Amino acid sequence: MKTRHFLSLDDLGADGIRHVVDQAIALKTATPGERGWPLAGRTLGMLFEKASTRTRVSFETGMTRLGGHAIFLAPEDTQIGRGETVEDTARVLSRMVDAIMIRNHSQQVLEQFAAYSRVPVINGLTERLHPCQLLADIQTYTEHCGDIAKARVAWVGDGNNMCHSWINAARILGFELRLATPTGYAPAAALVRAAGDCVQACDSAAQAVADADLVVTDTWTSMGDDNERSERLRAFADYQVNTALMAQAADHALFMHCLPAHRGEEVTAEVLDAPDSVVWDEAENRLHAQSALLLHLLHV
Repeated sequence: MKTRHFLSLDDLGADGIRHVVDQAIALKTATPGERGWPLAGRTLGMLFEKASTRTRVSFETGMTRLGGHAIFLAPEDTQIGRGETVEDTARVLSRMVDAIMIRNHSQQVLEQFAAYSRVPVINGLTERLHPCQLLADIQTYTEHCGDIAKARVAWVGDGNNMCHSWINAARILGFELRLATPTGYAPAAALVRAAGDCVQACDSAAQAVADADLVVTDTWTSMGDDNERSERLRAFADYQVNTALMAQAADHALFMHCLPAHRGEEVTAEVLDAPDSVVWDEAENRLHAQSALLLHLLHV
């Protein structure tokens, strides 16, 4: 049986995304007896180069709830970087575990690892993409509003890995995505071009948010950008999601943020804690979406 990887949303495609989201919603409401132990005897290896709260806890809890086991490996716990190649590590680990989740600095290294792995490899975040978060986001929107293919989504802020994954989602699922990013912080041009008419670059945050069904942002200073903090705060000053900006969106608009949030920077506390903010559902849904993803990749 062919090994399934999840390195980007393209590995699932539109039908696969909908299948995983539907199963995630079902798992969320299932009792322990209804879930059963479909991953009993299965082990997930988790390689972390970058720190995490939601990614680690959601994958570990998901494996436990489904009857499996997860092994956390920090950089100092492996031989990568101490002379062993990525290829050799992939060959060894994939003979010992049933799936591997990697959260690292390089999409290229992730893809290199997957090329030599016998078992499914999951992108837990790279500098280019964060597809697991998008599964949770799409699940959250579906639960609150229905089919996201009918939505108008506004991205406000940095053209980073989250923005890239939203671009991919718009291209695959066919919804409208408007982007508002400061000069010098636009997303990868090739991804925008590939999305065609589904994605529109806007001149301002207000233009992007106008009549939007969903407003999404992320931190202005991500891991690895700390030395640029002052410069970024100046560049992004006009891109804060606040009550005035949310007032430009549709009356029923939701707000999303993948967290952690820097209150008072990319989003105000009033917006983050407002009734139309679904960030806490979004965070919880990492657990359910990734559980469904594991079942899909392991052909359960």
